[in-house]
Amino acid sequence: LKHGEWQTRNVSDGSVSNSYKAEDVMKAIAESAWICGDPGMQFDTTINKWHTCKVTDRIHASNPCSEYMFLNDSACNLASLNLMKFRREDGEFDVEAYKHGCRILITAQEIIVDNASYPTETIARNSHAYRPLGLGYANLGALLMSRGIAYDSDAGRALAGALTAIMTGEAYHQSAIVARDHVLPVMNEEDFAAAAQARRREPASDRSYYDHGAFPGHPPNAESMMDVMRMHRSAVDQIDDRYVPHNIIEAAKKCLDDAIALGEKHGYRNAQATVLAPTGTIGFMMDCDTTGVEPDIAIVKYKSLVGGGLMKIVNNTVPEALSRLGYPPEQVKEIIAYIDQHDTIEGAPELKDEHLSVFDCAFKPANGERSIHYMGHVKMMAATQPFISGAISKTVNMPNDTTTEEIVQSYVESWRLGVKAIAIYRDGSKRTQPLSTKRGDGETEGPGDTVTIAGTSGLNANGTVRKPVRRKLPDERKSITHKFSIAGHEGYITVGMYEDGSPGEIFLTMSKEGSTISGLMDTIATMTSLALQYGVPLETLVTKFAHTRFEPSGYTPNAGIRFAKSIPDYIFRWLGTKFLPKHEQPEEDQGLNGEAATDALEGENAKKPKAKADAIQAKSTAKASGPAGTKSASPSRTVADHERQIFELQADAPACADCGALMVRNGACYKCLNCGSVFGCS
Repeated sequence: LKHGEWQTRNVSDGSVSNSYKAEDVMKAIAESAWICGDPGMQFDTTINKWHTCKVTDRIHASNPCSEYMFLNDSACNLASLNLMKFRREDGEFDVEAYKHGCRILITAQEIIVDNASYPTETIARNSHAYRPLGLGYANLGALLMSRGIAYDSDAGRALAGALTAIMTGEAYHQSAIVARDHVLPVMNEEDFAAAAQARRREPASDRSYYDHGAFPGHPPNAESMMDVMRMHRSAVDQIDDRYVPHNIIEAAKKCLDDAIALGEKHGYRNAQATVLAPTGTIGFMMDCDTTGVEPDIAIVKYKSLVGGGLMKIVNNTVPEALSRLGYPPEQVKEIIAYIDQHDTIEGAPELKDEHLSVFDCAFKPANGERSIHYMGHVKMMAATQPFISGAISKTVNMPNDTTTEEIVQSYVESWRLGVKAIAIYRDGSKRTQPLSTKRGDGETEGPGDTVTIAGTSGLNANGTVRKPVRRKLPDERKSITHKFSIAGHEGYITVGMYEDGSPGEIFLTMSKEGSTISGLMDTIATMTSLALQYGVPLETLVTKFAHTRFEPSGYTPNAGIRFAKSIPDYIFRWLGTKFLPKHEQPEEDQGLNGEAATDALEGENAKKPKAKADAIQAKSTAKASGPAGTKSASPSRTVADHERQIFELQADAPACADCGALMVRNGACYKCLNCGSVFGCS
């Protein structure tokens, strides 16, 4: 803003490395965020202004999500409350139950500090010396919607600020109670010295300052701790109480007043008490419609699953919000039916325009136009940040057509409003995202959302590209295991089956784990399993891989496959005989296979393979021409028979040593149709 210089410094000694124009650095950051959503922005002066342990050290960094900001080499255990669970039967917020929940969780988290394991000794010592905790909440967006309050509104921000103040006030009040009532165990000399070092003072023979139960690093930081507590309390007075129920705003004031009064006498057991974490995974476990301090992504959204496929998620708060806004049950049913059909509430029958903002979400719906403006996200963070010990892990969602200038503006405004950290995400800026407003299966969701290709196969009826769908097997499935041996090379084929008995996956075990052949078998099994689950017909795989020839090859104890030209040849021919109907199974090999192969190699019936081939050719010709007075076989069938015949004659044939052309069987020998050379005949 001042058109100044920005200096980068060496990590090793803190010396200046380079100087840049601050505007250029900000522009580069914004351009990178526009492309991929990274990096986030943290405001160092604001972070350290609210730091409770300034005497020990400043805050240098945060965890990757940016909600935990504290001393280096420290750890924080997190827990979150589902705000929607603290409502009475009449839909009003139960303040006393909420306060009780805060006390229970903060006590449980405090107990965990001494019972947890830590990755390094330094982190363990600092965690015991400062005992930072991270109590938070989830489902704020659903709570506001259920009360008929728009997320991007003064009323929504005021209520969010008051509820956050209650949480932090009650958490610190309970922390002070624990400090008052806690009796510390006797420390050994090493732990005593470490705790004293954390306090930035020498170990003393008189341990009287350990007799209270405040965190060991509290005494030198008591003043900065109380300064931050008073800042929390002062921020409550800035909440616009016109939009907050009287009992909630009064509870916010009293919780912090009590926390300050008790903390001045006994200190606090924990240097930090609250953060607002993303709660992305635990939000599902807690049955939340929205996560952390976020609004809903969309009324109807689709979550990409790790193993493939989509899960449709519908906001369950909409009916309650409609009832709260005064819609009768009949109209509520009509609106919900419209949402199920169109994946948006915009345009729903009987819905009043002035109520649309209540249902605005982070992303524009596939078939709609409305969404929360990005500054609505920033203002909500600013409304809750003054009541949080740490920071807020939240995404500022921006539409796809956002400019880098708007990203810069969001950074500047969030800093002005006192936010500690901000991360923006431009819709569609990453190749994949876990949640979206479209099904992702190629079905039309709205104008401009699908790709239309003229004259291309694999299209839906509406002209959009049809994408493959993976059919996964159930967790418990029937299977069959087959042992095979090819010229002494033993192995096992295990086939997992769907409920209808068709194969859906295969496992191949040969040789020792880690060997080349074992790795190749794993690769073949995985590729075959994926092909089957994505709908590739087994007949296609059998036809493609049966009769492939390479070593190891040889005789097998399987009466149906007396000779295997390769391991894949055996595997797919066995799959064909086991799971395909007779007319779809691969033709018996007329070369080195079955009795004919044995006879040929023993010098008996040398003409038998050729006779069979001639018989097949005659049969094929008869089919093609047909008897008099009957229709001929279809040309496609004739071609198929001819191709099968050629394949059978060449299945195990080598390349010609003279010209390189593929030879064909000639009795027990091979001949080249290109140059006339023979192979195997004396």
